[in-house]
Amino acid sequence: MYKKVDTSMDFVGREKEVIKFWEEERVFEESIKEREGGKEFSFYDGPPTANGKPHIGHILTRVMKDIIPRYQTMKGCHVLRKAGWDTHGLPVELEVEKSLGMDGKQDIEKYGIEPFIKQCKQSVWKYKGEWEKMSERVGYWADMEHPYVTYDDNYIESVWWALKEIWKKGLLYKGHKIVPYCPRCGTALSSHEVAQGYKDVKETSVFVRFRRKGEEHAWFLAWTTTPWTLPSNVALCMNADEDYAEIEAAGERYVLAQALLSSLFEEGSYTLLSVKKGKEYEYAEYEPLFPYAEGSYREKAHYVVCDGYVTLTDGTGIVHIAPAFGEDDYRVGQKYGLPVVNLVDERGCFKPSVTDFAGQFVKKADKGIIAMLKEKGLLFKEMAYEHSYPHCWRCDTPLLYYARESWFIKVTAVKDELIKANNSVHWMPDTIRTGRMGNFLENVIDWGLSRDRYWGTPLPVWVCPDCGKVHVIGSKQELKELCGIEGDIELHRPYIDNCTFKCECGGTMKRTPEVIDCWFDSGSMPFAQYHYPFENKDLFDETFPADFISEAVDQTRGWFYTLLVISTILFGRAPFKNCIVLGHVNDKNGVKMSKHKGNVVDPWSVLDKQGADAVRWYFYTSSAPWIPSRFYPEAVSEAQRRYMGPLWNSYAFFTLYADIDGYDPSRYDLKSCKLTLMDKWILSKLNTLVRTVDEGLAAYNITDSARALQEFADVLSNWYVRRGRERYWGKGMTEDKAAAYTTLHTVLVTLAKLTAPFTPFIAEQMYRNLVPAFYPEAPKSVHMCAFPAYDESAIDKDLETGMDSVLDIVVLGRAARNAGALKNRQPLSEMVVATSRELDLNQELQGVILDELNIKQMRFAADASALVTYRIKPQMKTLGPKYGKLLNAIRTYLETCDGAALVSAVKGGGTFTAEIGGAQVELTEADLLISTESAEGYVSASDKGITVALNTRLTPALIEEGIERELISKIQTMRKEAGFAVTDHIFVTYAAGADAAAVLEGHKAQIAAVVLADDISAAAPAGYVKEWEIGEGKVTLGVEKQ
Repeated sequence: MYKKVDTSMDFVGREKEVIKFWEEERVFEESIKEREGGKEFSFYDGPPTANGKPHIGHILTRVMKDIIPRYQTMKGCHVLRKAGWDTHGLPVELEVEKSLGMDGKQDIEKYGIEPFIKQCKQSVWKYKGEWEKMSERVGYWADMEHPYVTYDDNYIESVWWALKEIWKKGLLYKGHKIVPYCPRCGTALSSHEVAQGYKDVKETSVFVRFRRKGEEHAWFLAWTTTPWTLPSNVALCMNADEDYAEIEAAGERYVLAQALLSSLFEEGSYTLLSVKKGKEYEYAEYEPLFPYAEGSYREKAHYVVCDGYVTLTDGTGIVHIAPAFGEDDYRVGQKYGLPVVNLVDERGCFKPSVTDFAGQFVKKADKGIIAMLKEKGLLFKEMAYEHSYPHCWRCDTPLLYYARESWFIKVTAVKDELIKANNSVHWMPDTIRTGRMGNFLENVIDWGLSRDRYWGTPLPVWVCPDCGKVHVIGSKQELKELCGIEGDIELHRPYIDNCTFKCECGGTMKRTPEVIDCWFDSGSMPFAQYHYPFENKDLFDETFPADFISEAVDQTRGWFYTLLVISTILFGRAPFKNCIVLGHVNDKNGVKMSKHKGNVVDPWSVLDKQGADAVRWYFYTSSAPWIPSRFYPEAVSEAQRRYMGPLWNSYAFFTLYADIDGYDPSRYDLKSCKLTLMDKWILSKLNTLVRTVDEGLAAYNITDSARALQEFADVLSNWYVRRGRERYWGKGMTEDKAAAYTTLHTVLVTLAKLTAPFTPFIAEQMYRNLVPAFYPEAPKSVHMCAFPAYDESAIDKDLETGMDSVLDIVVLGRAARNAGALKNRQPLSEMVVATSRELDLNQELQGVILDELNIKQMRFAADASALVTYRIKPQMKTLGPKYGKLLNAIRTYLETCDGAALVSAVKGGGTFTAEIGGAQVELTEADLLISTESAEGYVSASDKGITVALNTRLTPALIEEGIERELISKIQTMRKEAGFAVTDHIFVTYAAGADAAAVLEGHKAQIAAVVLADDISAAAPAGYVKEWEIGEGKVTLGVEKQ
């Protein structure tokens, strides 16, 4: 009736069988089709780039993105899960350049743009198979047969439509600005790209002497962290409102901010000559440091300017100005009409005019420039400087800031709308809303959209070189009509580069050659994935905005940001309602994984060993999703052991005995079963769990929901099933056995459905073995079932509270037995429970405690003073610094005070206050060394306001009963070790001392009934033989099958 269940923890092979079942039965596809017409729940899948291998962080994002759509599908929602691929941009180009042995744009131009983009198109699918294999293996369900692909013409056409709409709103413009620029990639980057590439670097900063024009031994002292910009210097900038000192030191006169004097000159080493406001130095001239730019400009240069951006936090209060390489420098230069001197080419190397450093990469030229300054007597001081510097997020090259012409989206014009849209999102954690994302939006700058590259969505902007007219094309049809194109055309470079049309002025409209930031592609996916607005308008309206998205925290200034900007501009609202922002996956020591540190965990090494469910469970339970996790195989194994172990053991136990008894669940109804107290309790707890998990997942509280499941699985296996095992052992289907089977079957099937979104493989295995064979009309997969609904009438809070007290008392009882070295199988006469807590223990629950702890009777006491005495001493490490001279008085007080009252007050973080030695003294648990002593004839343990004391006196009858229990346990162990089936009848032979022999003879019938022995005889032990120590002597037992 039931398939045999392998009790091992080897889940990998079983999971692969489930994958095969899902594929053959097309369970994912049918689960979506079945829900057509149901409430739409929209999920957006952030597109990965398939030209890079998936890593362990991608498994985290996959499993977090998978659980909510699975849950919502089981709740009856129609959840489309369209997979996507991010296929444009620098990552792809760099990979192709590397494979072709290229080094930059000049090599691409020689190779040819058309063959290059064909290579790009092939490259994007390099690791597609690995991504699909990983997704399938972890149980990530998404439509990978019909994905959206950002290089597809339909997708690009939707992006063009969006850009035209943005242009029509007056938000797309061309500007000359200082932009972050990657010299290796030869293109500008946007602010959100820059935000992803900061690295801490150690560089050399310099304090430079600028000779004041017409004066001897007189200098302006300026500081810079970028020596390579000094050849392009055209001005020095002071703060007009700050005080600047002129001093004389070692025969030289220096001007610098008065507030920063002490950082460069020791007191007494200089003479103060004057103090003036920065404004008084405005237009004061100085001599240029280098001659490289002479004659290349007509504007006046090399004089002091003033601006409020200069601060006195470090340096000298005088900043060198090179308008070509800094945003503030450029702004100040425009204000004063300074020349823009750029001595650096597009590859980040000095131009030929910089004769001493021509062809050198600017960052590498720093040392030479510093040496030359030193040689010329212009270097005042050099200093190591550690700071965070932006690098290209794709090729790792240090970025430079260049004055360039680029196309921008005027994001600053919609700042208020963006902040409003951001505030409408339920961010998890909420700190993202006001922190990482909120701060970014408060300081938002215009989006540098254009890229001087090849493989990307072409910027659909046509410009007339004669009159300057600009036209943005918003569809393929418009392109074909304007440019007179017959047939089809691919919307990529170089195919559209030569598409032209007549301007109204008679000139020729030509496309500007740039492509766009690939982040605009991914941020357009809400509409572009459906080729909106050209088709699927109803589908877009149904799925926008998304109910749920999730990616790692670095996407706050990546995909999340671009989604928010584009949708706010186009549709006036945020494109998603709920977003779980995931923390990074670190190694076991909390260190970020990286290849050069050698701490990267290969995801397959874990998936192929512990399995997908174990990895999923680890991520769901280890910490809140947004907290960085520490990932290592042992942690996954521990997560598996704590949940999947007890769950699988309970399931295996049921199927073993249900198969023996031929239990058919369809023939029994829980409502007509005669349920025991334990049955009612586990069913109450089950329904409470259903409510907890349902409400938790509805609120995206994954971690607490998973931990509730884990706690339930533990008490199910280690309390309910363990305590009820004997109910399944007797012959025939008794009324009690039917109730036991029906209760446990109900619990396991409900658990399979509850855990399905979390651990889809184990859920499927359990469900398939427990349901379809008995209920032909039931769904063939657990993932096609409805999510369980709780039954309020089955919840008994008093019973659950009472059982919680039972478990607390049992834990203390076991601890007391351990403290007194009393074996669990040795019956005791009495236990005393002392507490002021309301325990809600009726007679049945008290009976459960007595049976579990193997004790004859229980009584209650109001307090534990007669059972336990406390010895309390001062903790010198904490009390010494606080109370010093009072220590002796505190020690005396602790020896005579009411120890129970003191311990009760400080337990759990409380404080005890008393007047000692004429002073008020506050004591916490950390201030005390607390030990306990049990009353004569008892052993005790205390916690949670409860003390349990066990009477240790043993009568001959108790000792005899203890021996009987030990014998039964040893025989049962031997049955298992010998490999006997649970239904096998056996013969038992023994050789034993007087005490054990008397029990074996006197209690033969009772022992035989439990161990399925047809005979127990004092004879030479035969079959499987083993010697044991029982009671005061040795016993040799033999067991053999009938």
